[in-house]
Amino acid sequence: MSLKNWLTPHSLLVVAGVVLLGLLVWRFSSIVAYILIASVLSLIARPLVRLLGRIRIGKWQIPVSLRALITLATIWTVLFGFFRIFIPLVANDAQELSNIDTALVIEAFENPIQRVEVWYNKMNLGDVGALSVREELQRGLASVLNINVITDLIATVASILGNFAWALFAISFITFFLLREDKLITSYIVTVVPEKKVEAFHRAMKSVNHLLRRYFVGILLQMTGILTMVTVGMTIVGVGFRHGLVIGLVAAVLNIIPYLGPWIGAALGIILGVATHLHLDFATQLLPLMGYMTLVFVITQLTDNMLFQPVIFGTSVYAHPIEIFIVIMMAGSLAGIVGMILAIPTYTVIRVFAKEFFNNFRVVQKLTEKI
Repeated sequence: MSLKNWLTPHSLLVVAGVVLLGLLVWRFSSIVAYILIASVLSLIARPLVRLLGRIRIGKWQIPVSLRALITLATIWTVLFGFFRIFIPLVANDAQELSNIDTALVIEAFENPIQRVEVWYNKMNLGDVGALSVREELQRGLASVLNINVITDLIATVASILGNFAWALFAISFITFFLLREDKLITSYIVTVVPEKKVEAFHRAMKSVNHLLRRYFVGILLQMTGILTMVTVGMTIVGVGFRHGLVIGLVAAVLNIIPYLGPWIGAALGIILGVATHLHLDFATQLLPLMGYMTLVFVITQLTDNMLFQPVIFGTSVYAHPIEIFIVIMMAGSLAGIVGMILAIPTYTVIRVFAKEFFNNFRVVQKLTEKI
């Protein structure tokens, strides 16, 4: 197709519309975030609204507004209950970490540190005595466990509490109407779609809703599975249920970050487990405990790779692992961790609409053949 065919008034209008939409999204990013969060919540909870719709007492059926309100109340009850249970545990462990004497940590690892320093000097990798693993490790631990880091984090959260009430109201308001009116957003978007493409647009939206619902439900199940496996594993190896629950929560949440998240979660989990058991003898108790904790994370990660991820990425978004990897890496380079988290849902939407509107291209046919 020649450049002249592309430079039509309609094409230029479409490009201008896309640019304008991008500027609006950037300018009103907080509002867009509220809409996205509400859309995800309504997408996950939609089956509950439909389930309540099947309840009948004689000829009376629960009104759709009441169903949406019950579902919204259920969502916030679950979320607040979750935070009510876990936030005190996380805060307590954070306080314990901040009170740890880094000198005790260094003392617990005295022998390995000395071996590393001797090896470094023997290999002539630098000036003799230049490397002080003890000092570097102590400085690093001090920066990680410093109470100021935790205090600053709390202060940052407190600084946004002024907007928290508004955000909660806005998300609840939008979610309620999305639950009450299944095609609310679609009904507005379709007004800018050419009439001959309306049917294809509706098919695409139906497919997007189906795939994204399966994906987000799969993510929740994946997090639950990781939380359960790590908590049970840490309890068995002797870390304790309370600490194991916090470590499992950290691992489950960080696992949302593709590829890097599991490694970060495992590292933080082991650090937390070691830091809360410094009273143990290093050679006979602490070192074996570190090995057992590592084994728990290895087993969990293998289970995630062989069971959870194939089910979520393979059967929910119908994409090849190579596609997923490339898309996540590209999104990460463009938008960091947030981009990596949003990469798969965004790619799913793009693939569905490409199948409906650009299926005459061979590359689109190849990428969307399983949808």
